[in-house]
Amino acid sequence: MKLFVSPLLALALCLSTTLLKAQSKADNGPAVRYVVSFPNAVHHEARVTATFTGLPSGPLRVRMARSSPGRYALHDFVKNVYYVVATDGSNKPLPTNRPDPYGWDITPGSDGTVAFSYTLYGDRTDGTYVGIDQQHAHLNMPATLCYALGMENRAAEVKFDAPQGWKMATQMRPGVDKNTFTAPNLQYLMDSPVSLGNQQVVPWDEGEQKFELAALYQGPKADLDGLAKNIQKVIKEQVAVFGEMPQFDFSRYTFIADYLSQATPDGMEHRNSCSLTNPLPLKGEGAADILSTASHEFIHAWNVERLRPKDLEPFDFQRVNMSDALWFAEGFTTYYGELTLRRAKLMEDEDFFAKISGWVNRRQNSPGARYASAIDMSRQAAFTDAAASIDPTNKVNTNLSYYDQGAGLALMLDLQLRQLKRSSLDKYMQALWQQYGKKQEGYAPAKPYTLPDLQRVLGEVAKDTAFAGRFFRLYIQGREQPRFSESLLFAGLAVIPTRALGAALPKQVEFDENGRCIVAYNTTIGSGLYKAGIDRGDQIVILDGKEIKSAGDLDGVLRKHSPSDLVLVKIKTRGGVERTVQLVLTEDPNVQVQPVEAVDKMVLSPAQKTLREAWLASQIKAETPGK
Repeated sequence: MKLFVSPLLALALCLSTTLLKAQSKADNGPAVRYVVSFPNAVHHEARVTATFTGLPSGPLRVRMARSSPGRYALHDFVKNVYYVVATDGSNKPLPTNRPDPYGWDITPGSDGTVAFSYTLYGDRTDGTYVGIDQQHAHLNMPATLCYALGMENRAAEVKFDAPQGWKMATQMRPGVDKNTFTAPNLQYLMDSPVSLGNQQVVPWDEGEQKFELAALYQGPKADLDGLAKNIQKVIKEQVAVFGEMPQFDFSRYTFIADYLSQATPDGMEHRNSCSLTNPLPLKGEGAADILSTASHEFIHAWNVERLRPKDLEPFDFQRVNMSDALWFAEGFTTYYGELTLRRAKLMEDEDFFAKISGWVNRRQNSPGARYASAIDMSRQAAFTDAAASIDPTNKVNTNLSYYDQGAGLALMLDLQLRQLKRSSLDKYMQALWQQYGKKQEGYAPAKPYTLPDLQRVLGEVAKDTAFAGRFFRLYIQGREQPRFSESLLFAGLAVIPTRALGAALPKQVEFDENGRCIVAYNTTIGSGLYKAGIDRGDQIVILDGKEIKSAGDLDGVLRKHSPSDLVLVKIKTRGGVERTVQLVLTEDPNVQVQPVEAVDKMVLSPAQKTLREAWLASQIKAETPGK
């Protein structure tokens, strides 16, 4: 199938090329030197000084980032910067001008030096922001360090004036002393998170490359040793997917973890590291999620860090970076993050099939996916990827996470390739890696991919360009419902409706302190509530003749009915108007994915058994004896 490039896309590509050329001509003079200290950590503050030297005449345009690698929305980190001072090399104050909310213009003195200092506030420990207290500091660089426009190619040196006993964990290269680190350019600097505190470190080797799990954790080191061993098992399965390990810059990869009570659950990929934050202990209820996050983020070492969409290169820190390929970059990563856990025998079949059930349910029950393609959903990241707004949205009817949508597409494509094309998604990922991910130049992909590239390589792996064209036309550019039931049956898995009557209704309502039954969320297109003209904020007063004052009242009414029963409901709108309408009691639309041998009157065939075993089995090749 021929893919057409719209005029807007052509313009975007032109602007991207112009930006690349502009950055290639950027000032590559003396390194920018940063000093980060923590004189008021108890109140979540750091003091940052950035020193620019060898400056030409004219204003120095200092900015704080508005966006961050790995995130696809605006965050405007400048909101936590204050007490700004600019001086020359002799500590003489320089006048500053604020041309916009995001930065300052400073005219250098005769010595060509500007020392730009500010106080930074941060009290959120996750992959996007800054978390500082007396115990630690977790720093995402776009939220921490300013930079100067036109000096993106300059190297950077960051010195941490840290409290006694704090150690640093980062992918940046060690500098002249133990508290100083270097980055070759701005892109690398901004992609390099730093964790400071009383680190516990578990090192190991993978071939000739060094790995470490550097964690802030108050539990026993044995817990970290156990997590590191499981991560190593997953890494081996992930290497098998892509055929080889990435060559990490400086031959080192760091899992930067903050497993502290003040942390927010999160994971963020970086070129030679990942940021892992979680408040739960490493054993118990949080263990599975913690390992799953580490698995997902390490897949990104291939997919999105090196095998990278062209519309994210180079990353622009002053705007939203929109991509058409997040269904692949994030969604396929989600799929492999869970699949490699299963292949490593760190996840039971039942739990893996539950993950699949979630992907299937969210796609099949998403009204938004009926009207917007996988590309459209990727573009919505600007408003859904931790983007903040105070006005209500209608995401329940307009959005489906590209993580879930992409994972479901990866699942279906994998099984179809195995059954119909004698291939697999592993071979597709290996082919993409060889053509678009393996070769790197200047700490960046030498050849980032486009959507036509993804389609072409799929045709090569399937040995069927029509198959690839149809997949992209129906499921990537189009809005076709994936054939989950058919595809899963190839592996002897059945899609079984849960058939729980009225389960959708209790999930939509909440009871306030006065016992009023309030519709708490936007009602979903196609649901009984939606068709009855009932929406968020409305009160269900009487249902089928019963006054509803508690969850027990609601459950009692539902137990008396069967699917599709029509009942009368009296509501009071949030505007105070009372009315009585007819309501269809629809059943829960969700399904469960189960092995056919566990389903009455279904039998697992030898072909299904063979495909399932090949799909879920470890892909690690046995080493040759003596090697």
